Amino acid sequence: MTGVRTMRVSENTPETPSIMTMRFDEAMDAAPGQFAMVWVPGVDEFPMSLSYIGDRFGFSYQVVGEGTRALAAKMPGDIIGVRGPYGRPYPPSSGRILAVAGGTGMASLSPFIEHTLRNGASVDLALGARTAGELLFEERARRAGANVSVSTDDGSKGMKGFATALAESLMDKASYGCIVACGPEPMITKMLRLARDRRIEMSASLERYMKCGIGICDSCAMDGMHVCTDGPVFSLAQLESMGDLGRWKLDRCGARVKL
Repeated sequence: MTGVRTMRVSENTPETPSIMTMRFDEAMDAAPGQFAMVWVPGVDEFPMSLSYIGDRFGFSYQVVGEGTRALAAKMPGDIIGVRGPYGRPYPPSSGRILAVAGGTGMASLSPFIEHTLRNGASVDLALGARTAGELLFEERARRAGANVSVSTDDGSKGMKGFATALAESLMDKASYGCIVACGPEPMITKMLRLARDRRIEMSASLERYMKCGIGICDSCAMDGMHVCTDGPVFSLAQLESMGDLGRWKLDRCGARVKL
Protein backbone atom coordinates (compact mmCIF):
# COMPACT_ATOMS: atom_id res chain seq x y z
CA MET A 1 0.00 0.00 0.00
CA THR A 2 1.58 3.28 -1.10
CA GLY A 3 -1.32 5.53 -2.18
CA VAL A 4 -3.41 7.60 0.21
CA ARG A 5 -6.24 5.66 1.81
CA THR A 6 -8.94 6.96 4.09
CA MET A 7 -9.33 4.70 7.10
CA ARG A 8 -11.67 4.46 10.05
CA VAL A 9 -10.05 4.47 13.46
CA SER A 10 -10.66 1.26 15.39
CA GLU A 11 -8.87 2.19 18.63
CA ASN A 12 -7.08 5.26 19.95
CA THR A 13 -5.90 4.37 23.42
CA PRO A 14 -3.34 5.72 25.91
CA GLU A 15 -0.19 3.68 26.56
CA THR A 16 1.39 6.18 28.98
CA PRO A 17 0.36 9.67 30.16
CA SER A 18 1.85 11.16 26.97
CA ILE A 19 1.85 8.32 24.40
CA MET A 20 -1.15 6.90 22.54
CA THR A 21 -1.66 4.07 20.05
CA MET A 22 -4.05 4.27 17.11
CA ARG A 23 -5.07 1.03 15.39
CA PHE A 24 -7.19 0.04 12.41
CA ASP A 25 -9.19 -3.06 11.47
CA GLU A 26 -7.13 -3.32 8.28
CA ALA A 27 -3.82 -4.90 7.32
CA MET A 28 -0.63 -3.16 6.23
CA ASP A 29 2.03 -5.25 4.54
CA ALA A 30 5.01 -3.53 6.15
CA ALA A 31 8.39 -4.60 7.49
CA PRO A 32 9.63 -3.74 11.00
CA GLY A 33 11.08 -0.24 11.03
CA GLN A 34 9.02 1.22 8.22
CA PHE A 35 6.72 4.21 8.69
CA ALA A 36 3.51 5.70 7.30
CA MET A 37 2.47 9.26 6.52
CA VAL A 38 -0.65 10.11 8.50
CA TRP A 39 -3.05 12.87 7.41
CA VAL A 40 -5.41 14.53 9.88
CA PRO A 41 -7.95 16.36 7.65
CA GLY A 42 -7.78 20.11 8.09
CA VAL A 43 -4.69 19.92 10.30
CA ASP A 44 -1.49 18.38 8.89
CA GLU A 45 0.27 15.28 7.60
CA PHE A 46 3.22 13.77 9.44
CA PRO A 47 5.27 10.55 9.63
CA MET A 48 4.49 7.85 12.18
CA SER A 49 6.55 4.77 13.06
CA LEU A 50 4.47 1.61 12.73
CA SER A 51 4.19 -0.03 16.15
CA TYR A 52 1.94 -2.81 14.82
CA ILE A 53 2.22 -4.34 11.35
CA GLY A 54 0.26 -6.97 9.49
CA ASP A 55 -3.38 -7.44 10.53
CA ARG A 56 -4.83 -4.54 12.52
CA PHE A 57 -1.81 -2.34 11.94
CA GLY A 58 -1.23 0.75 14.05
CA PHE A 59 1.16 3.43 15.18
CA SER A 60 2.09 4.94 18.53
CA TYR A 61 2.76 8.64 19.03
CA GLN A 62 3.62 11.17 21.69
CA VAL A 63 1.15 14.01 22.09
CA VAL A 64 3.38 17.08 21.74
CA GLY A 65 1.82 19.59 19.31
CA GLU A 66 -1.23 20.65 17.32
CA GLY A 67 -1.13 17.70 14.94
CA THR A 68 -0.76 14.99 17.56
CA ARG A 69 -3.35 16.70 19.80
CA ALA A 70 -5.80 16.53 16.89
CA LEU A 71 -4.85 12.89 16.37
CA ALA A 72 -5.37 12.14 20.06
CA ALA A 73 -8.90 13.56 19.84
CA LYS A 74 -9.96 11.05 17.19
CA MET A 75 -12.52 8.48 18.27
CA PRO A 76 -13.37 5.00 16.93
CA GLY A 77 -15.18 5.48 13.64
CA ASP A 78 -13.46 8.77 12.79
CA ILE A 79 -11.60 8.96 9.48
CA ILE A 80 -7.96 9.86 8.80
CA GLY A 81 -5.71 9.43 5.78
CA VAL A 82 -2.78 7.01 5.68
CA ARG A 83 -0.20 6.37 2.97
CA GLY A 84 2.70 4.00 3.08
CA PRO A 85 4.53 1.97 4.14
CA TYR A 86 7.71 3.85 3.36
CA GLY A 87 11.40 3.65 4.14
CA ARG A 88 14.09 1.07 4.72
CA PRO A 89 13.34 -1.42 7.52
CA TYR A 90 15.62 -3.01 10.08
CA PRO A 91 17.81 -5.67 8.45
CA PRO A 92 17.19 -9.35 9.30
CA SER A 93 19.16 -10.29 12.41
CA SER A 94 20.07 -13.54 14.09
CA GLY A 95 21.97 -14.76 17.13
CA ARG A 96 22.01 -12.62 20.26
CA ILE A 97 20.83 -9.06 19.67
CA LEU A 98 20.93 -5.99 21.87
CA ALA A 99 17.94 -3.71 21.28
CA VAL A 100 18.11 -0.21 22.78
CA ALA A 101 14.96 1.89 22.97
CA GLY A 102 14.51 5.37 24.40
CA GLY A 103 11.08 6.96 24.84
CA THR A 104 8.86 6.49 21.79
CA GLY A 105 11.69 4.63 20.03
CA MET A 106 10.08 1.48 21.37
CA ALA A 107 7.20 2.02 18.93
CA SER A 108 9.49 1.31 15.99
CA LEU A 109 11.43 -1.47 17.73
CA SER A 110 8.46 -3.51 18.99
CA PRO A 111 7.58 -5.17 15.65
CA PHE A 112 11.29 -5.87 15.07
CA ILE A 113 11.64 -7.54 18.47
CA GLU A 114 8.55 -9.70 17.93
CA HIS A 115 9.53 -10.68 14.38
CA THR A 116 13.12 -11.45 15.36
CA LEU A 117 12.14 -13.61 18.32
CA ARG A 118 9.66 -15.57 16.18
CA ASN A 119 12.55 -16.34 13.83
CA GLY A 120 14.71 -17.90 16.52
CA ALA A 121 17.02 -15.09 17.63
CA SER A 122 17.37 -13.91 21.22
CA VAL A 123 16.87 -10.27 22.20
CA ASP A 124 18.15 -8.39 25.23
CA LEU A 125 16.28 -5.10 25.48
CA ALA A 126 17.58 -1.97 27.21
CA LEU A 127 14.43 0.10 27.60
CA GLY A 128 14.65 3.67 28.85
CA ALA A 129 12.24 6.50 29.65
CA ARG A 130 12.12 9.68 31.71
CA THR A 131 10.01 8.03 34.41
CA ALA A 132 8.38 4.66 35.13
CA GLY A 133 4.98 5.81 33.86
CA GLU A 134 6.45 6.62 30.43
CA LEU A 135 8.00 3.19 29.76
CA LEU A 136 6.47 2.04 26.48
CA PHE A 137 5.57 -1.59 25.66
CA GLU A 138 7.65 -3.10 28.46
CA GLU A 139 5.21 -5.95 29.10
CA ARG A 140 4.63 -6.45 25.39
CA ALA A 141 8.35 -7.11 24.95
CA ARG A 142 8.38 -9.53 27.88
CA ARG A 143 5.41 -11.43 26.46
CA ALA A 144 7.23 -11.74 23.15
CA GLY A 145 10.17 -13.37 24.95
CA ALA A 146 12.72 -10.55 25.18
CA ASN A 147 15.02 -10.25 28.17
CA VAL A 148 14.01 -6.79 29.33
CA SER A 149 16.11 -4.43 31.45
CA VAL A 150 14.78 -0.99 32.37
CA SER A 151 16.26 2.41 33.15
CA THR A 152 14.55 5.67 34.07
CA ASP A 153 16.04 9.14 34.23
CA ASP A 154 14.55 9.74 37.67
CA GLY A 155 15.22 6.28 39.10
CA SER A 156 11.53 5.49 39.58
CA LYS A 157 12.04 2.03 38.03
CA GLY A 158 15.10 -0.03 37.18
CA MET A 159 18.54 1.55 36.82
CA LYS A 160 18.66 5.30 37.42
CA GLY A 161 20.09 6.91 34.32
CA PHE A 162 19.90 6.75 30.54
CA ALA A 163 19.27 3.70 28.35
CA THR A 164 22.81 4.05 27.00
CA ALA A 165 24.34 3.39 30.44
CA LEU A 166 22.06 0.38 30.85
CA ALA A 167 23.05 -0.90 27.40
CA GLU A 168 26.74 -0.48 28.21
CA SER A 169 26.31 -2.51 31.39
CA LEU A 170 24.64 -5.29 29.38
CA MET A 171 27.48 -5.20 26.85
CA ASP A 172 29.96 -5.70 29.71
CA LYS A 173 28.22 -8.97 30.61
CA ALA A 174 27.41 -10.54 27.22
CA SER A 175 28.55 -10.72 23.60
CA TYR A 176 26.19 -9.47 20.90
CA GLY A 177 26.15 -10.02 17.17
CA CYS A 178 24.50 -6.66 16.55
CA ILE A 179 22.86 -3.64 18.16
CA VAL A 180 19.53 -2.24 17.00
CA ALA A 181 18.51 1.15 18.37
CA CYS A 182 15.79 3.76 18.18
CA GLY A 183 15.40 6.82 20.37
CA PRO A 184 16.62 10.39 20.86
CA GLU A 185 19.60 11.32 18.71
CA PRO A 186 22.02 11.77 21.64
CA MET A 187 21.23 8.17 22.55
CA ILE A 188 21.95 7.05 18.99
CA THR A 189 25.30 8.86 18.87
CA LYS A 190 26.36 7.32 22.20
CA MET A 191 25.38 3.83 21.02
CA LEU A 192 27.29 4.44 17.79
CA ARG A 193 30.47 5.14 19.77
CA LEU A 194 29.94 2.01 21.88
CA ALA A 195 29.34 -0.15 18.81
CA ARG A 196 32.40 1.23 17.04
CA ASP A 197 34.65 0.81 20.07
CA ARG A 198 33.50 -2.78 20.59
CA ARG A 199 33.38 -3.63 16.87
CA ILE A 200 29.73 -4.65 16.90
CA GLU A 201 27.48 -4.13 13.88
CA MET A 202 24.66 -1.66 14.46
CA SER A 203 21.45 -0.41 12.87
CA ALA A 204 19.54 2.62 14.10
CA SER A 205 16.32 4.37 13.14
CA LEU A 206 16.54 8.15 12.87
CA GLU A 207 13.80 10.77 13.09
CA ARG A 208 13.71 13.95 11.01
CA TYR A 209 10.99 16.40 10.01
CA MET A 210 9.28 15.12 6.83
CA LYS A 211 6.76 16.60 4.43
CA CYS A 212 6.50 14.09 1.59
CA GLY A 213 7.96 10.78 2.79
CA ILE A 214 9.20 9.88 -0.69
CA GLY A 215 12.45 11.84 -1.13
CA ILE A 216 11.13 14.85 -3.07
CA CYS A 217 10.79 17.75 -0.63
CA ASP A 218 14.31 17.60 0.91
CA SER A 219 12.95 18.42 4.38
CA CYS A 220 14.62 15.32 5.86
CA ALA A 221 17.88 15.68 3.91
CA MET A 222 20.91 14.67 5.94
CA ASP A 223 24.50 14.49 4.68
CA GLY A 224 23.41 13.82 1.10
CA MET A 225 20.79 11.26 2.08
CA HIS A 226 17.08 11.39 2.79
CA VAL A 227 15.85 9.87 6.03
CA CYS A 228 12.54 8.94 4.38
CA THR A 229 14.01 6.87 1.53
CA ASP A 230 17.61 6.03 2.49
CA GLY A 231 16.38 5.38 6.04
CA PRO A 232 14.84 5.71 8.49
CA VAL A 233 17.03 2.71 9.43
CA PHE A 234 20.74 3.21 8.74
CA SER A 235 23.75 0.94 9.11
CA LEU A 236 26.77 1.64 11.29
CA ALA A 237 28.83 2.68 8.26
CA GLN A 238 26.14 5.13 7.15
CA LEU A 239 25.77 6.55 10.64
CA GLU A 240 29.53 7.06 10.93
CA SER A 241 29.50 9.05 7.67
CA MET A 242 26.91 11.54 8.94
CA GLY A 243 28.44 14.82 10.01
CA ASP A 244 25.02 16.17 11.01
CA LEU A 245 24.21 13.27 13.32
CA GLY A 246 23.67 14.59 16.82
CA ARG A 247 24.57 18.12 15.72
CA TRP A 248 22.23 19.63 13.09
CA LYS A 249 18.76 19.22 11.65
CA LEU A 250 16.46 21.08 9.24
CA ASP A 251 13.46 22.90 10.71
CA ARG A 252 10.01 23.25 9.11
CA CYS A 253 11.28 26.10 6.93
CA GLY A 254 14.36 24.19 5.79
CA ALA A 255 16.80 26.19 7.91
CA ARG A 256 19.73 24.29 9.42
CA VAL A 257 19.51 24.46 13.21
CA LYS A 258 21.44 22.93 16.07
CA LEU A 259 19.97 19.92 17.82
